[in-house]
Amino acid sequence: MKLYDTPLAPNPRRVRWFMAEKGIEDVEIVRLNLMEGTHKQPDYLAKAGLPNVPALEMDDGTTVTESVAICRYLESRYPEPNLFGRTPEETAVVEMWMRRAEMLVATPFMLGVRHLHPALAALEKQEPAIGEYNRDQGLRALRVFDRRLAGHEWLATDRLTIADIVGFIGIDFTRMLKLAIPEDLIHVQRWAQAMRERPAAKAGM
Repeated sequence: MKLYDTPLAPNPRRVRWFMAEKGIEDVEIVRLNLMEGTHKQPDYLAKAGLPNVPALEMDDGTTVTESVAICRYLESRYPEPNLFGRTPEETAVVEMWMRRAEMLVATPFMLGVRHLHPALAALEKQEPAIGEYNRDQGLRALRVFDRRLAGHEWLATDRLTIADIVGFIGIDFTRMLKLAIPEDLIHVQRWAQAMRERPAAKAGM
């Protein structure tokens, strides 16, 4: 298998972190340079279908994009440690918090960075108002997660899951804007520090 990757973008970071948590080391990493447009070249588009990164090329040539889809496939191939849920009930809770992490935090913060960081103007036409709106929406949503984490060590279950990876990387991406987690969100602060201290965090940074 080959993983088409780029170092700084948040979605590839999810897959690298996920692989590190599982100890997956037999996937070839192919680096792409987004600023040079290598993800838009005909040979890559022929595999991925869209100029999206990451993409996983399977042994039979099937290629999938979308970070969570890639992680689900890898979970089926490398089932331990479990990161998507062991029982139907647990799987549903993990899915719920993963979707909340994606929609309420990760996506708004990613849009905020894309439309506010000067270096990313090379990739698309920036609209500062869109960036500011989404940045503020993400900050407001962090209070939902702070309430959840007041009574839970991790977002979804009693252990780290894909929900934590999606949520943390979405938050951490805002370092590009020098945006810090508000000091009064003590439970998010505690959880974020626990994420940073995980050995797998190095792969996802």
